[in-house]
Amino acid sequence: MAPSNMPLGKVAPATAGAAGAIAGGLDMRRLSRLALRYSLVIILFVFLVALAISNRSFLTLSNMNVILIQVAANALLATGATFVILTGGIDLSVGSVVGLAGVVAALVAQNDGGLTCAEAVLLGIVAGGLIGAFNGLLVAFAKVPPFVATLGNMTVASGLAFVFSDGQPISGLSDQFLSLSGTIGALSIPVAVMLVVVLVSWFVLARTKFGMHIYAVGGNAHAARVAGVSLQTIRFAVYVISATLAGLAGVLLAARATAGIATTGTGYELNAIAAAVIGGISLMGGRGSIIGTVFGFLIIGVLDNGLNIINVSPFYQLIVKGLIIIGAVFVDSITHRSDD
Repeated sequence: MAPSNMPLGKVAPATAGAAGAIAGGLDMRRLSRLALRYSLVIILFVFLVALAISNRSFLTLSNMNVILIQVAANALLATGATFVILTGGIDLSVGSVVGLAGVVAALVAQNDGGLTCAEAVLLGIVAGGLIGAFNGLLVAFAKVPPFVATLGNMTVASGLAFVFSDGQPISGLSDQFLSLSGTIGALSIPVAVMLVVVLVSWFVLARTKFGMHIYAVGGNAHAARVAGVSLQTIRFAVYVISATLAGLAGVLLAARATAGIATTGTGYELNAIAAAVIGGISLMGGRGSIIGTVFGFLIIGVLDNGLNIINVSPFYQLIVKGLIIIGAVFVDSITHRSDD
């Protein structure tokens, strides 16, 4: 307490010092929160600057377009992973679904198949959706742990892809189907599809009751059930969404590769999960946004492209990517504790 004989309006030095220390602490806390909140933007900017300095061709328009085309498939998978992880689940089957959908679409799109490009695309997507429905039934209704259910279906989808293709690439695809890897004006079709999917997903998660229910299930399943949310319906739906988007990615990759190949999506599930986690989607569920996922798959795409340009060994690239994922989970745990 200030001395009683101190003039009105004056503050004791000790009191002023304490107030300044508190204000300084609050400012530092605010700055640290802002740094964590915009850490993805900072990381992406640092990557861009560092890679641009390392190689002049990195920041060219042509290379930026290459990056967008390269990340398009992973963006679809990461978007689907976002829906699943927000509910507290995981989907390990999407990589195999990519291969299965590509094989199914390619079989239909062969020149002697007698079916249209639209039918090939539709059947490829449906093949993915069916695997997703199987995942959803196991997780939501049979109460099988998501890791086990989707790991099993990863093997099932991969096996089906090899059975349908007889272990061989399915080539001889129609020109109409191959045009899916072309452009609409100045925009690549895979990039256009990516943008539409991301925008629709953002709207669903941020502006609809269904999106609110997804966050509710992942944040507190018991409270969501008490509030009248159907946990089974939401969990079933997110796995269907995830695998359907994986099916769409498989179709686009088959058109780009000019063949349906059973192994096309091998390992893609890890990149999808990594993009979502790097983007701030909490593995505990209920936290994160599709905007963060966008930054996540862009960071991975920029990193892959840039490290290839400067001739960094793929082995070291895996190490760097792993460290970034660990760092992203660490940042998420820090922000989660600070919010509590």
